[in-house]
Amino acid sequence: MAESFIKTNKSLGQHWLTDLNSLNAMCEAAEVDSSDVILEVGPGPGSLTSLLVNQAKEVVAIELDKLLAIRLNNKRIDNLQVINEDILKFNLNDLPKNYKLVANIPYYLTSNLIRVISESDNPPKLAAMLVQKEVAERLAAQPGKMSVLSVTAQFYSEISLGQVIGSQLFTPPPKVDSQIVILKRRNQPLFSDVSPEQYFKVVKAGFSQKRKTILNSLSSGLHKDHKTVAAYLSQTGIEDKRRAQALTLEEWHQLTIAIT
Repeated sequence: MAESFIKTNKSLGQHWLTDLNSLNAMCEAAEVDSSDVILEVGPGPGSLTSLLVNQAKEVVAIELDKLLAIRLNNKRIDNLQVINEDILKFNLNDLPKNYKLVANIPYYLTSNLIRVISESDNPPKLAAMLVQKEVAERLAAQPGKMSVLSVTAQFYSEISLGQVIGSQLFTPPPKVDSQIVILKRRNQPLFSDVSPEQYFKVVKAGFSQKRKTILNSLSSGLHKDHKTVAAYLSQTGIEDKRRAQALTLEEWHQLTIAIT
């Protein structure tokens, strides 16, 4: 079904992947089976789609490129629905509960897509996404290298890393290697005594000036004086000279409780 010779659109960050071993690795990472409804983002010429339709119950493919959407829809595959739309504007509530997401994600889209699926009322129960290797490592980062993106992903999901896929396997080759990242949605909220809105208000304030100490960045981000913020930090046992990227998810939780 795939036609790897189709010209790519640079503005949409398109890089075709047709290597069968790599595509199978993505399906395996998503644990695709015959009962699954799969959301595929950016199917392109259909290389991954051709495997998904054979393994899953149904595939809903969201393609922003109109010509590619038409071409893929013309294949007339019974269990494939092709929608020409921006995934960031697509209503995830139109999908059944417990769907899975499988996709080769353009770099420019990754952060926004993570945010959208994380905050959705109907998130995928599992997402296997092929992203730039550096981004995959950021998503799975440990304290010391955390970011708002990694805190967001890990707040809502358990993160694991899959196969690294070399740039030479793509057409055209991107400048960096890619890696499969797996987000398994948590069955229960990580912290039940604070709302996500409260939690991320504090997190974003803490990262507002990430090169500065947590005392200075929180003071600036929350518009509170140093003495007040120092009291919050003292209450939670967090040293005021640490930086946001060093804090654990539990420490953000304790800060949120102290502040709210």
